[in-house]
This record gives sequence, C-alpha cells and structure tokens, in this order.
Amino acid sequence: MTQAAESELDERVPGRRWTVRLDAAGRGSAAVRVSCSRPACAEQRLPSAAAGRAAAVAHLKAHLRAAPAPRPGAYCACRAEGCHTHLPDTGRHARAEPWRCGGPVVLAVVTDREGRWWQATECCSRCAAATPGAKTAATSQAPGPQHFERPASAAPGAGAPQFSDRQVAAGTEVPAPRSAPVQRRPPQVKVAQRVIPHDLRPAALRDELVELGDLFRAYQQRNEPDLALLADLHTRKASAFTAWATATGDARLRLDAQRAEQAATAARLQHQQRTGHATRNNSEPDSNTPAVAHLLTGPAQWAHARSVLAHVTDTAPLPGPEARLLVVMLTLRTAHTGTGNLVGQDLTGLGLSEPEDLVKQLAECGWLRLPGTPGDLLASRPENPTPITVPSLVPDEDAPGPFTFGRKLRPKLSGWAQKVVSDKKLRKAKATASTRLLALTLATQTDASGRLGPGGQGIALNALAAWAPVGSGELQHLADQLTAADWLTNAALTDTHLTGQLTERVLPLTCPLQA
Repeated sequence: MTQAAESELDERVPGRRWTVRLDAAGRGSAAVRVSCSRPACAEQRLPSAAAGRAAAVAHLKAHLRAAPAPRPGAYCACRAEGCHTHLPDTGRHARAEPWRCGGPVVLAVVTDREGRWWQATECCSRCAAATPGAKTAATSQAPGPQHFERPASAAPGAGAPQFSDRQVAAGTEVPAPRSAPVQRRPPQVKVAQRVIPHDLRPAALRDELVELGDLFRAYQQRNEPDLALLADLHTRKASAFTAWATATGDARLRLDAQRAEQAATAARLQHQQRTGHATRNNSEPDSNTPAVAHLLTGPAQWAHARSVLAHVTDTAPLPGPEARLLVVMLTLRTAHTGTGNLVGQDLTGLGLSEPEDLVKQLAECGWLRLPGTPGDLLASRPENPTPITVPSLVPDEDAPGPFTFGRKLRPKLSGWAQKVVSDKKLRKAKATASTRLLALTLATQTDASGRLGPGGQGIALNALAAWAPVGSGELQHLADQLTAADWLTNAALTDTHLTGQLTERVLPLTCPLQA
C-alpha cells in the first residue's frame, strides 16, 4: 500500500521552485549581479552589495505577488530533492519515506544567513515547518494531497493489516507539525554572581535572594548613586546570605555575608560624609547635630592619622610632650620617603619653648639628619627650605616602611595636623606645645558627633597618657585651656576618664572612631 501511495505521488505535478541569487560582478569591483532561475528574468547589475540585496528582495516579492496560489495537488518540491534542507544526510532511501511529508501545500521562502540567495518553494506544510528560517507566503485553500503517517507496527499476534494512507476530509485544516519538545533547564537566577538554586528552601529565602538580585541590578542602572539605598541593600544581603549559609552549610556564603556587612557600613559612612550629617553611635543620623564636612574625608584617612600617632607613641626617641609634638610633625612631613623640606616657621609655630635645642637633641641621637645646623633650619624661609631626613622612615627592599598610605595622602595628613596645632584660637591664646598635642590627640579620639572616646564614653587616662605624655595634675589645666580656646566643652576629669565634647567649630578637624 505504501508503494502504491508513492507511485500516486510521483504522478502529481511537481512543486515549483525558483531562486534569486546575489553574486559578485567581478574581481576588484564592488558591483554585484542579481540573477533569477526563471529563464524569462534578465540579469541585473548593481553598484553595491546593499543595492543588489534590495533589488533581489524586490524581485522575489514581485514573483510572489504574480505567482498563483499554491496548487493543492502539487508534489512537494522539498521531498523531490530528498528534504535535504531539514534532514541529515542519511541516504536517499531514508529521505524518501512518505510519512515525512504531509499537510496542505504552501509557498515557502527560504534565505541563507549571509543574504546571498533567496528561494521560493512549493512544498508541503510539514517540510516548510521543519526547514530552518522558512517563512510561509501562501497556503493552498483546498485540501492538500494525501496525508501519510508513519505505519504503526502491528501488535504481537494481531493478524489485521495496518494501512498508512488516510484521505484528509475536505475542508479540514491540517495543523503545522510541532517539533519535539525541548527539555529546557530552569533559567538561572543570580545574586552577587552566585546562582540561586531553584529548589532552595525555605521558599521565602529564595524569594528574598531573587528580589535582592533584581534590586542590585536595578541599582547598577541608576544614573546617580544613592548610598543610603546601597547600604540598606547590603544589609539585607548580609542577612539573607547568613540564612543561606545556615540552610546549605556553605562557609563561603558566610564570608560573603561578612563582606556585605562591611560594605553596608562603608556605604553608610560615605553617605553621611557626602550629606554632611554627623551620627549618633555611628548608625542613625542625628537631626540635632549640625552638618560636618571633615578635612580628612573618610574612615581610611582617619585610621591612617591614628596610625601615625600610634607609631610615634611607640618609637619617640625623646621624652616629654614638646619632643612628642615635634616628632609627630616631622614624621608626617617625611612619612612616605623618609625625606622632606622644612622651614623655620614650621617649628616656631608649634609653641615649643626651646625648638633649637630639641632639633639638636633629635639630630644628636641619630633620629634626624640635617644638612647644616639647627640654627640654619630655624632661619630657613619658604623660598629656601631645608631638606631633612628621618632614617627610620626611609624605605628599603626588605622594609618598605611603617605606613601603608600613599604619596598623595601624606600631604593631606600633614596639612590636617598643621591646621590642628596652629588653630587661630590656640595661637591667640599662646597655647603651649602640651596643649596643642592634647588637641591633636583628642581630635582622633571622638565619635562622629564629637564626644570623647568610643561611643562618647570618654577616654581612659592611661591611654591618654601614652598618646599625650602629660602628668595627671597638668591634664586638668590643659583641658581648661582647650575649653577657653573654644576647643572643648563639658570637660570632666575623673579618676579614670576624661569626658566631654569637642565644639562645633573644630568638628571638621576630627577623625571619628569606628563603631
């Protein structure tokens, strides 16, 4: 019966097929030629590939408009060529199986990816649907040719023959064949470059992670940053990643959560600095605290300022507050390379009682090197500064130096310290070197609102004595001098702590402690 059906198909009118091609007109020229497989169509020559492509498309469209509708009784032109456009090359016999074709006859248009040829074919709807990139231009109105299905294999022991030829009822529409369903994996959803498992439980945690991923991607598309929003997102991420680590036992997720907490803290501090709002306990803005624009603009710079004071505390070559203040200023001036320039005014403005003698002692003990005498240094002017060297700060291959900040930050730190110790009200009050050293120390030991000590709880006296080596009996007098110079307010000295708050005037000079 199958052979009879194939013979019947072979007797039908073959389907039409014509091709429009685009080829180069010759070497060394941009011109192209457009040719059509129909004998009556003359060849066209165009100056460029773009013009040739437009002419080829227009020529094919003209054929489609002029061509009659697909003929219901036409033999599938695709099958006549072995269905090579959509079947693998498995042999002529496999391609000729009649069950592969079926449905009404259509007029299909196919083009190659490079846009070099366009082909119109009169074929069955199944071949048109199976051909990659094919578009159906017209469909026959009458029922198509006989519809062939794959012969069903007989059940064991069944003697009745199974026929494959079934005549399609008149007026019924044969749907286009559907390709086999493709097994697709669920789409991957990510947050912070981590794939969220589709089976993660609890479901509320997965929903939170998916939403966070969407929010972070939306934030990246913003034209302007919103650091407060970014800090909130990182806080949510830290909480969600902690729960994710607990649910899966992945230690890397817990590390990501810790990094998110750090990012949230940094973003919140940057937001406070940009908006100029001080904070209470380094978390929530305090609406009653005036705006502050710090001279040193971030936690990293504040930490570097404290690192210089800590280094001087550990390595100061001479005792006493005057020597300590001078060593701090010289260290800041030479911190990056161990060398720097100095003028006499830099020393005479520190309130030192005997600046020349102190410089002499530092030079004699080897901590400082001068090209001349201490008197020459004090007499030098800005147009002719004196080069100085601190050997312990000179980096070498084995020891790069005690500080990690770069060359650009060093003058910022030096300028900050110079503004503190040469404050106009301290100069007007003729404050001593001890008072100026205490002012510099207190500026690095406040919270964001200017209250002394971590969390505004005050500074322990034993720690304060290490940074500013003054006697306990002298400390009250120095605090009174800072209060008179509008540096300190509400100062109170107990047996263990110094409490109080720096005034609003000097808040820009502070380096707030981290919570």
